[in-house]
Amino acid sequence: MQASHFHQRRSLIAAAALAVPAFHALAQSPRVLRIGNQKGVLSFLKARGTLEKRLAPLGVSVTWTEFNAGPVQLEALNVGSIDFGDVGEAPPIFAQAAGAPLVYVAATAPLVASEAIIVPKGSAIQKLADLKGKKVAYNKGSNVQFFLAKLLEKNGLAYSDVQHVHLAPADARAAFVQGSVDAWVIWDPFLAAAQKTLEARLLADATGVVNNRGYYFSSRSFADKNADILRIAVEEVTAIDKWFGTDRAAAAAEYAAILGLDRSVAELTLQRRPIGTVPVTKAILAEQQVIADTFFELKLLPKKISILEAAQAGVA
Repeated sequence: MQASHFHQRRSLIAAAALAVPAFHALAQSPRVLRIGNQKGVLSFLKARGTLEKRLAPLGVSVTWTEFNAGPVQLEALNVGSIDFGDVGEAPPIFAQAAGAPLVYVAATAPLVASEAIIVPKGSAIQKLADLKGKKVAYNKGSNVQFFLAKLLEKNGLAYSDVQHVHLAPADARAAFVQGSVDAWVIWDPFLAAAQKTLEARLLADATGVVNNRGYYFSSRSFADKNADILRIAVEEVTAIDKWFGTDRAAAAAEYAAILGLDRSVAELTLQRRPIGTVPVTKAILAEQQVIADTFFELKLLPKKISILEAAQAGVA
Protein backbone atom coordinates (compact mmCIF):
# COMPACT_ATOMS: atom_id res chain seq x y z
CA MET A 1 0.00 0.00 0.00
CA GLN A 2 2.80 2.38 0.93
CA ALA A 3 4.68 1.48 -2.28
CA SER A 4 1.55 2.23 -4.31
CA HIS A 5 1.22 5.68 -2.67
CA PHE A 6 4.92 6.31 -3.31
CA HIS A 7 4.59 5.53 -7.02
CA GLN A 8 1.48 7.70 -7.29
CA ARG A 9 3.28 10.60 -5.62
CA ARG A 10 6.29 10.16 -7.92
CA SER A 11 3.99 10.19 -10.97
CA LEU A 12 2.35 13.43 -9.83
CA ILE A 13 5.72 15.10 -9.25
CA ALA A 14 6.91 13.98 -12.69
CA ALA A 15 3.76 15.34 -14.34
CA ALA A 16 4.19 18.66 -12.54
CA ALA A 17 7.83 18.85 -13.65
CA LEU A 18 6.80 18.30 -17.24
CA ALA A 19 4.11 20.97 -16.92
CA VAL A 20 6.58 23.65 -15.78
CA PRO A 21 8.42 23.93 -19.14
CA ALA A 22 5.08 23.81 -20.97
CA PHE A 23 3.74 26.66 -18.81
CA HIS A 24 6.96 28.63 -19.32
CA ALA A 25 6.70 28.17 -23.08
CA LEU A 26 3.09 29.34 -22.97
CA ALA A 27 4.05 32.41 -20.95
CA GLN A 28 6.76 33.24 -23.47
CA SER A 29 4.56 32.68 -26.54
CA PRO A 30 4.51 35.55 -29.10
CA ARG A 31 1.97 38.29 -28.56
CA VAL A 32 -0.67 39.12 -31.16
CA LEU A 33 -2.63 42.34 -31.73
CA ARG A 34 -5.93 41.45 -33.41
CA ILE A 35 -7.40 44.55 -35.05
CA GLY A 36 -11.00 44.98 -36.18
CA ASN A 37 -11.36 47.96 -38.49
CA GLN A 38 -13.88 49.87 -40.54
CA LYS A 39 -13.14 51.75 -43.76
CA GLY A 40 -11.06 54.68 -42.51
CA VAL A 41 -7.77 55.55 -40.83
CA LEU A 42 -7.05 51.97 -39.80
CA SER A 43 -7.35 50.94 -43.46
CA PHE A 44 -4.29 53.14 -44.15
CA LEU A 45 -2.45 51.56 -41.26
CA LYS A 46 -3.17 48.10 -42.62
CA ALA A 47 -2.12 48.99 -46.18
CA ARG A 48 1.13 50.64 -45.12
CA GLY A 49 2.32 47.94 -42.75
CA THR A 50 4.03 50.47 -40.47
CA LEU A 51 2.40 49.09 -37.33
CA GLU A 52 3.76 45.62 -38.06
CA LYS A 53 7.25 47.09 -38.45
CA ARG A 54 6.99 48.97 -35.15
CA LEU A 55 5.76 45.93 -33.24
CA ALA A 56 8.06 43.30 -34.76
CA PRO A 57 11.00 44.08 -32.41
CA LEU A 58 8.65 43.42 -29.49
CA GLY A 59 7.75 40.01 -30.91
CA VAL A 60 4.21 41.14 -31.64
CA SER A 61 2.33 40.10 -34.79
CA VAL A 62 -0.82 41.78 -36.15
CA THR A 63 -4.00 40.34 -37.68
CA TRP A 64 -6.79 42.31 -39.37
CA THR A 65 -10.55 41.82 -39.78
CA GLU A 66 -12.73 44.38 -41.56
CA PHE A 67 -16.26 45.19 -40.38
CA ASN A 68 -18.97 47.33 -42.02
CA ALA A 69 -20.08 49.05 -38.79
CA GLY A 70 -19.23 49.52 -35.13
CA PRO A 71 -21.79 47.26 -33.44
CA VAL A 72 -20.43 44.10 -35.07
CA GLN A 73 -16.88 45.17 -34.20
CA LEU A 74 -17.79 45.35 -30.55
CA GLU A 75 -19.62 42.05 -30.68
CA ALA A 76 -16.30 40.62 -31.83
CA LEU A 77 -14.56 42.30 -28.90
CA ASN A 78 -17.15 40.92 -26.49
CA VAL A 79 -16.55 37.32 -27.62
CA GLY A 80 -12.77 37.80 -27.50
CA SER A 81 -12.09 37.84 -31.26
CA ILE A 82 -10.36 41.25 -31.51
CA ASP A 83 -8.23 43.46 -29.25
CA PHE A 84 -8.33 46.90 -30.88
CA GLY A 85 -10.56 48.83 -33.26
CA ASP A 86 -12.20 52.09 -34.31
CA VAL A 87 -15.81 52.98 -33.72
CA GLY A 88 -18.30 55.83 -33.46
CA GLU A 89 -19.92 57.22 -30.32
CA ALA A 90 -22.91 54.92 -29.82
CA PRO A 91 -21.66 51.34 -30.35
CA PRO A 92 -19.40 51.25 -27.26
CA ILE A 93 -22.31 52.45 -25.14
CA PHE A 94 -24.58 49.61 -26.25
CA ALA A 95 -21.67 47.20 -25.90
CA GLN A 96 -20.90 48.33 -22.35
CA ALA A 97 -24.56 47.95 -21.42
CA ALA A 98 -24.39 44.39 -22.77
CA GLY A 99 -21.40 43.63 -20.57
CA ALA A 100 -18.57 43.96 -23.08
CA PRO A 101 -15.24 44.51 -21.24
CA LEU A 102 -14.20 47.50 -23.34
CA VAL A 103 -11.97 50.45 -22.55
CA TYR A 104 -11.59 53.72 -24.45
CA VAL A 105 -8.02 54.11 -25.73
CA ALA A 106 -8.07 57.32 -27.84
CA ALA A 107 -10.51 59.68 -29.55
CA THR A 108 -10.75 61.77 -32.70
CA ALA A 109 -11.58 65.45 -32.98
CA PRO A 110 -15.34 66.06 -33.46
CA LEU A 111 -16.40 64.90 -36.95
CA VAL A 112 -19.53 67.02 -37.27
CA ALA A 113 -19.57 67.17 -41.08
CA SER A 114 -18.85 63.47 -41.51
CA GLU A 115 -22.36 62.23 -40.70
CA ALA A 116 -25.64 63.53 -42.05
CA ILE A 117 -29.20 62.78 -42.96
CA ILE A 118 -29.76 62.71 -46.72
CA VAL A 119 -32.75 62.42 -49.05
CA PRO A 120 -33.00 61.51 -52.76
CA LYS A 121 -32.33 64.43 -55.10
CA GLY A 122 -35.99 64.62 -56.19
CA SER A 123 -37.46 64.25 -52.70
CA ALA A 124 -40.27 66.55 -51.58
CA ILE A 125 -38.68 66.66 -48.13
CA GLN A 126 -37.14 70.10 -47.76
CA LYS A 127 -36.80 70.56 -44.01
CA LEU A 128 -36.49 68.39 -40.91
CA ALA A 129 -40.13 68.87 -39.94
CA ASP A 130 -41.08 67.12 -43.20
CA LEU A 131 -39.67 63.87 -41.81
CA LYS A 132 -42.72 63.34 -39.61
CA GLY A 133 -44.22 59.97 -40.44
CA LYS A 134 -41.47 59.18 -42.95
CA LYS A 135 -39.22 56.09 -43.15
CA VAL A 136 -35.68 56.86 -42.01
CA ALA A 137 -32.96 54.24 -42.49
CA TYR A 138 -29.85 53.94 -40.33
CA ASN A 139 -27.60 51.34 -38.75
CA LYS A 140 -29.05 50.44 -35.34
CA GLY A 141 -26.64 51.00 -32.46
CA SER A 142 -24.33 53.26 -34.47
CA ASN A 143 -23.39 56.88 -33.85
CA VAL A 144 -26.02 58.04 -36.35
CA GLN A 145 -28.78 56.78 -34.05
CA PHE A 146 -27.85 59.33 -31.39
CA PHE A 147 -27.45 62.00 -34.07
CA LEU A 148 -30.96 61.27 -35.35
CA ALA A 149 -32.43 61.38 -31.84
CA LYS A 150 -30.90 64.80 -31.09
CA LEU A 151 -31.66 66.15 -34.57
CA LEU A 152 -35.35 65.30 -34.22
CA GLU A 153 -35.41 66.83 -30.74
CA LYS A 154 -33.75 70.03 -31.96
CA ASN A 155 -36.38 70.38 -34.68
CA GLY A 156 -39.40 69.83 -32.44
CA LEU A 157 -40.02 66.20 -33.36
CA ALA A 158 -40.29 63.23 -31.04
CA TYR A 159 -38.14 60.15 -31.58
CA SER A 160 -41.34 58.25 -32.36
CA ASP A 161 -42.44 60.76 -35.01
CA VAL A 162 -40.48 58.92 -37.72
CA GLN A 163 -40.52 55.30 -38.83
CA HIS A 164 -37.18 53.77 -37.86
CA VAL A 165 -35.79 51.33 -40.44
CA HIS A 166 -32.71 49.52 -39.16
CA LEU A 167 -30.36 48.64 -42.02
CA ALA A 168 -26.60 48.17 -42.39
CA PRO A 169 -24.96 50.67 -44.80
CA ALA A 170 -25.04 48.48 -47.93
CA ASP A 171 -28.68 47.49 -47.39
CA ALA A 172 -29.63 51.06 -46.51
CA ARG A 173 -28.07 52.33 -49.74
CA ALA A 174 -30.06 49.78 -51.75
CA ALA A 175 -33.29 50.79 -49.99
CA PHE A 176 -32.45 54.46 -50.57
CA VAL A 177 -31.88 53.86 -54.30
CA GLN A 178 -35.08 51.82 -54.63
CA GLY A 179 -37.13 54.47 -52.84
CA SER A 180 -38.30 52.12 -50.09
CA VAL A 181 -37.08 54.61 -47.44
CA ASP A 182 -37.52 58.39 -47.44
CA ALA A 183 -34.24 59.39 -45.80
CA TRP A 184 -30.94 57.85 -44.76
CA VAL A 185 -28.72 58.77 -41.80
CA ILE A 186 -25.16 57.77 -42.65
CA TRP A 187 -21.46 58.54 -42.21
CA ASP A 188 -18.42 58.91 -44.49
CA PRO A 189 -17.29 57.49 -46.82
CA PHE A 190 -20.79 56.06 -47.46
CA LEU A 191 -22.19 59.59 -47.11
CA ALA A 192 -19.76 61.07 -49.64
CA ALA A 193 -20.42 58.19 -52.04
CA ALA A 194 -24.18 58.80 -51.89
CA GLN A 195 -23.67 62.52 -52.54
CA LYS A 196 -21.27 61.98 -55.44
CA THR A 197 -22.74 58.92 -57.14
CA LEU A 198 -26.46 59.21 -56.31
CA GLU A 199 -26.69 63.02 -56.14
CA ALA A 200 -28.28 62.61 -52.72
CA ARG A 201 -29.26 65.89 -51.09
CA LEU A 202 -27.93 66.71 -47.63
CA LEU A 203 -30.76 67.67 -45.31
CA ALA A 204 -28.60 68.29 -42.23
CA ASP A 205 -25.22 67.25 -40.88
CA ALA A 206 -24.21 67.04 -37.22
CA THR A 207 -22.99 70.65 -36.95
CA GLY A 208 -24.52 72.19 -33.83
CA VAL A 209 -26.27 68.93 -32.98
CA VAL A 210 -23.69 66.36 -31.78
CA ASN A 211 -19.90 66.09 -31.73
CA ASN A 212 -19.68 62.76 -33.56
CA ARG A 213 -16.28 61.71 -32.26
CA GLY A 214 -14.61 58.51 -33.32
CA TYR A 215 -13.03 56.25 -30.70
CA TYR A 216 -10.29 53.66 -30.57
CA PHE A 217 -11.02 50.88 -28.10
CA SER A 218 -9.59 47.74 -26.58
CA SER A 219 -10.63 45.13 -24.04
CA ARG A 220 -9.88 45.61 -20.35
CA SER A 221 -7.71 42.48 -20.15
CA PHE A 222 -5.69 43.35 -23.26
CA ALA A 223 -5.20 46.99 -22.22
CA ASP A 224 -4.02 46.03 -18.73
CA LYS A 225 -1.39 43.62 -20.07
CA ASN A 226 -0.34 45.35 -23.28
CA ALA A 227 -0.12 49.09 -22.67
CA ASP A 228 3.07 49.23 -24.78
CA ILE A 229 1.30 47.75 -27.82
CA LEU A 230 -1.65 50.12 -27.56
CA ARG A 231 0.64 53.13 -27.15
CA ILE A 232 2.42 52.26 -30.39
CA ALA A 233 -0.87 51.62 -32.20
CA VAL A 234 -2.18 55.05 -31.20
CA GLU A 235 1.12 56.68 -32.22
CA GLU A 236 0.81 55.14 -35.69
CA VAL A 237 -2.82 56.24 -36.02
CA THR A 238 -1.82 59.76 -34.96
CA ALA A 239 0.95 59.86 -37.58
CA ILE A 240 -1.51 59.01 -40.36
CA ASP A 241 -4.01 61.53 -39.04
CA LYS A 242 -1.35 64.25 -39.18
CA TRP A 243 -0.37 63.23 -42.70
CA PHE A 244 -3.97 63.77 -43.84
CA GLY A 245 -3.53 67.43 -42.96
CA THR A 246 -0.17 67.92 -44.68
CA ASP A 247 -1.04 66.57 -48.13
CA ARG A 248 -4.76 66.26 -48.77
CA ALA A 249 -4.34 65.49 -52.48
CA ALA A 250 -1.95 62.60 -51.87
CA ALA A 251 -4.10 61.38 -48.99
CA ALA A 252 -7.20 61.37 -51.20
CA ALA A 253 -5.40 59.42 -53.92
CA GLU A 254 -4.21 56.82 -51.41
CA TYR A 255 -7.60 56.70 -49.70
CA ALA A 256 -9.34 56.07 -53.03
CA ALA A 257 -6.89 53.31 -53.95
CA ILE A 258 -7.01 51.54 -50.58
CA LEU A 259 -10.80 51.57 -50.26
CA GLY A 260 -11.64 51.21 -53.93
CA LEU A 261 -13.48 54.53 -54.03
CA ASP A 262 -13.92 57.14 -56.72
CA ARG A 263 -11.34 59.89 -56.25
CA SER A 264 -14.08 62.52 -55.79
CA VAL A 265 -15.62 60.47 -52.95
CA ALA A 266 -12.25 60.21 -51.20
CA GLU A 267 -11.60 63.93 -51.63
CA LEU A 268 -14.98 64.91 -50.15
CA THR A 269 -14.53 62.49 -47.23
CA LEU A 270 -11.12 63.89 -46.28
CA GLN A 271 -12.05 67.50 -47.04
CA ARG A 272 -14.50 67.58 -44.15
CA ARG A 273 -12.50 65.42 -41.75
CA PRO A 274 -10.73 67.51 -39.06
CA ILE A 275 -7.25 66.45 -38.05
CA GLY A 276 -6.57 65.22 -34.55
CA THR A 277 -6.23 62.07 -32.48
CA VAL A 278 -6.46 62.95 -28.79
CA PRO A 279 -6.20 61.17 -25.42
CA VAL A 280 -9.48 60.17 -23.81
CA THR A 281 -10.20 62.51 -20.90
CA LYS A 282 -12.93 62.63 -18.28
CA ALA A 283 -14.43 65.57 -20.20
CA ILE A 284 -14.67 63.46 -23.37
CA LEU A 285 -16.14 60.56 -21.41
CA ALA A 286 -18.70 63.00 -20.02
CA GLU A 287 -19.86 63.53 -23.63
CA GLN A 288 -20.34 59.78 -23.88
CA GLN A 289 -22.30 59.79 -20.62
CA VAL A 290 -24.80 62.25 -22.12
CA ILE A 291 -25.33 59.87 -25.05
CA ALA A 292 -25.76 56.89 -22.72
CA ASP A 293 -28.29 58.78 -20.60
CA THR A 294 -30.21 59.82 -23.72
CA PHE A 295 -30.44 56.22 -24.93
CA PHE A 296 -31.62 55.11 -21.49
CA GLU A 297 -34.32 57.79 -21.44
CA LEU A 298 -35.47 56.63 -24.90
CA LYS A 299 -35.63 53.07 -23.50
CA LEU A 300 -32.98 51.95 -25.98
CA LEU A 301 -30.64 50.81 -23.19
CA PRO A 302 -31.73 48.12 -20.72
CA LYS A 303 -30.04 49.87 -17.79
CA LYS A 304 -28.12 52.98 -16.81
CA ILE A 305 -24.38 52.71 -17.21
CA SER A 306 -21.38 54.66 -15.97
CA ILE A 307 -19.02 55.45 -18.84
CA LEU A 308 -16.16 56.00 -16.39
CA GLU A 309 -16.17 52.25 -15.78
CA ALA A 310 -14.79 51.92 -19.32
CA ALA A 311 -11.96 54.40 -18.73
CA GLN A 312 -8.33 53.37 -18.76
CA ALA A 313 -6.50 53.56 -15.46
CA GLY A 314 -5.27 57.07 -14.65
CA VAL A 315 -7.58 58.96 -17.04
CA ALA A 316 -7.51 62.67 -16.24
